[in-house]
Amino acid sequence: MRILQLISSGGYFGAEVVAANLSVELRKLGHEVVLGVFHNAHNPHLEIAEKARQYNLALEVIPCQGKMDLRAVLAVKRCISKHRIALIHTHGYKSDLYGIAAARAARVPVVATCHNWTEANLPLRLYSIIDRVILHKARHIAAVSEQVREQLVQFAIPRARITVIPNGIATEPFKDARPALRDEFNLGARTVIGAVGRLSPEKGHKFLLQAAQQLKAKFAEIAVLFVGTGPEQGLLESLTRELGLTDRVFFAGYRDTMPDVYASIDILAMPSLKEGFPLVLLEAMAAALPVVATNVGDVRKIVVPGESGLLVEPRNPEALCDALGRLIADGGLRRRLAVSAHRHVAEHFSAASMAQKYLDVYAGALRGSPMLSERTEPAAV
Repeated sequence: MRILQLISSGGYFGAEVVAANLSVELRKLGHEVVLGVFHNAHNPHLEIAEKARQYNLALEVIPCQGKMDLRAVLAVKRCISKHRIALIHTHGYKSDLYGIAAARAARVPVVATCHNWTEANLPLRLYSIIDRVILHKARHIAAVSEQVREQLVQFAIPRARITVIPNGIATEPFKDARPALRDEFNLGARTVIGAVGRLSPEKGHKFLLQAAQQLKAKFAEIAVLFVGTGPEQGLLESLTRELGLTDRVFFAGYRDTMPDVYASIDILAMPSLKEGFPLVLLEAMAAALPVVATNVGDVRKIVVPGESGLLVEPRNPEALCDALGRLIADGGLRRRLAVSAHRHVAEHFSAASMAQKYLDVYAGALRGSPMLSERTEPAAV
């Protein structure tokens, strides 16, 4: 099967990692995959394109000037023709919009993945509403969590057209990682609490800083390491100064060698207010890290409380402090949770398993597509 994975990227975060991992796994299974990445004139992010080159994936960079750029639609349509694409798989609202428009013109079906909507500000809330409307035109929709599926159902998308497919990861890259950030930030033997991902309000990072202020009084040798970028970074840096944590909190910015990032961390903290099926959590567990996460979205389906991690309620820095404090104080508990977490991810959330589930969805979309029966030539498979 020839598949176009289409994404408009804001960096290299969860959706981008999923699209890249899925493309690699589909290729291993004998399918031809093209990764289509929008080059947005107003906010260019091509990190995933660099990953595609590292993985030797077929790549198409699609210029987009913003708003409704008809030339971008035509560029996607040309990509479909050039690579004889049988099916488009879109990731995110812009990819849904342009991908569905191009697919209708080219008469190929679309499978769309909903990774979640941040809705952190008014424009993003409007985009999420537009996306839910556009998704009615997709042949089938994959939701990364039950919560996302229920949101789609509330927008009158038939439940039968939605399949929940949890994110999956490849565990092999985490085996031989090196703790590069420890040397870079001179962290020494400190217990490092890491927060990995986009620095945006829904991630709840301010509550981690509040918890860190409480932990500082109990544990002398701790550090908090933020890895990622985003609109909240300035506010978090200001709060770090206000709380007197400048000697304990470090901002590492964007990193593209994630195994080395996790190897530099002792405990992963994920204080999110909202999540779908967080890839960061899977990555940390694959790297054999103990995790403390908030009980939001489908997190409980990843973390078995007390067995593969600890869960706390969101917006509660005291509970976050207590859970982190337990792990800092008890090295044996950290090790037990880490071993169990690694085993749990390897058994239940592999990238190979995710790819097979998507192939089942693709096959159904192709069988059920009246567009294909109208073609004068069969789709290339």
